[in-house]
Amino acid sequence: MSATDSQTAAVDVSVVVPIYNEEEGLAALFARLYAALDALGRPYEVVLVDDGSRDRSPALLREQFERRPGVTRVVFLQSNFGQHAAILAGFAQARGRKIITLDADLQNPPEEIARVVAAMDEGYDYVGTIRVRRRDRVWRRLASRLMNALRERITRVHMTDQGCMLRGYSHAVVSAINKSQEINTFLPALGYLYAARPTEIRVTHEERHHGRSKYSFYRLLRLNFDLITGFSVVPLQILGLLGILLSLSSGVLVLYLAVQRIFFGPQVQGVFTLFGIVFFLIGVLLFGIGLLGEYIGRIYQQVQRRPRYLVAAVLETTPSQEGSENASVSLVRERTTASGS
Repeated sequence: MSATDSQTAAVDVSVVVPIYNEEEGLAALFARLYAALDALGRPYEVVLVDDGSRDRSPALLREQFERRPGVTRVVFLQSNFGQHAAILAGFAQARGRKIITLDADLQNPPEEIARVVAAMDEGYDYVGTIRVRRRDRVWRRLASRLMNALRERITRVHMTDQGCMLRGYSHAVVSAINKSQEINTFLPALGYLYAARPTEIRVTHEERHHGRSKYSFYRLLRLNFDLITGFSVVPLQILGLLGILLSLSSGVLVLYLAVQRIFFGPQVQGVFTLFGIVFFLIGVLLFGIGLLGEYIGRIYQQVQRRPRYLVAAVLETTPSQEGSENASVSLVRERTTASGS
């Protein structure tokens, strides 16, 4: 057994937490998270990933590492690469048999981790969660329901609540995700696709304690575009079918107008109707070009083969240090990391 395998066997639960400008809420997060994990009564580690924060978050993460070095690892990304890239960086470092993802804003209570772990103990290799009495704005809840319904009809990914970060992955599923080559992807959907026995459980949801959501309307829209275009070609097929129908309809209309002109002469009264039809067809055309651009853009980013993230440093204790009373802090520097290339 290699050193990496033995470390994985020694850790039962890894919790990956992406962090970006969360200094106001980190103290509360650490107090609740470590208490909840201590209550599990099993070996665990917390992998804290700083996604290029510009506030005091990196300093607070270093302080937390110094308080609990035996069960804490801190990954500092070189700049802000986005939440999913930060989670991938955490996945690359996680050593547990069960790997849990958690937001830093405490909207998903850390105490609910025990329920995710219990479900995984039953043999499920992917555990999604459904927020009960969701504490979000109305427009976010409606948009989420709409995208859930659309996604389930055009992809093979079935998730009741795609926006809930609290999820459990087996080490095998995470290994498959780490081997994936996509530049832009949706990690919960990949986890569902790679899982042999997925399930969902209901969890409580709290209001954000500090700060504000990092997901603007545009970023949510981009995320859903990544989800749809990354897991289905149905939009292209629908666009092709719509193009055929519009072409046939336009042909019939042109034939009708030609007959009208031959037998009844030019009809001025229908000019505005024709304008409406033309504008509608132009709108469909522009939408189609945008959709094609989305798919072509994914190909463009993929062939560039740029790294999905860069790690500046990792704070961890080496296996030899963990057994000594005077364990020193180990600072491991990384130039580049697993990028999917």
